[in-house]
Amino acid sequence: MRKLVDAVQAALAAEHAAVYGYGVVGGRIESSRQDEARDAYDAHRARRDALRREVRDLGGEPEPAAAAYALPFAVPDSAAAVRLAAELEDRLAGVYADLVRAGQGARRREAAGALREAAVRSARWRGGSVAFPGLSEHSASDGPAASGSPTPGETTSGSL
Repeated sequence: MRKLVDAVQAALAAEHAAVYGYGVVGGRIESSRQDEARDAYDAHRARRDALRREVRDLGGEPEPAAAAYALPFAVPDSAAAVRLAAELEDRLAGVYADLVRAGQGARRREAAGALREAAVRSARWRGGSVAFPGLSEHSASDGPAASGSPTPGETTSGSL
């Protein structure tokens, strides 16, 4: 049970970071992709809220969002915003892959659906897909930044 609560909390933390990240994406993305960014932002807010309820249902206290998150790279323009959106979705896919492993029944199906949605969004943002969405050992962006975990010495409130 503790493993499941930890996996749901990790998904919640990743959704908090995604909501923050899509705020940045929305401020930099070209107008032709604004609707896509807004739809993703709304989807992640809804999933974040559902995960908060799930943590409570499991007897836990939902982790709050950080005041700010460190971006994995500068986002000065639309091209960088597109890269950030794809990166956010890749990281979410990894977290949902962990939740698929930890869950059973309906929770596992829901996590698999979230993994699929993240992989599809990532492919749309980047214009192509990765072979193993959510599995960092098969990703081109291995390393501490790819996991969404803070890097050693990081002093920000959160990390994307």
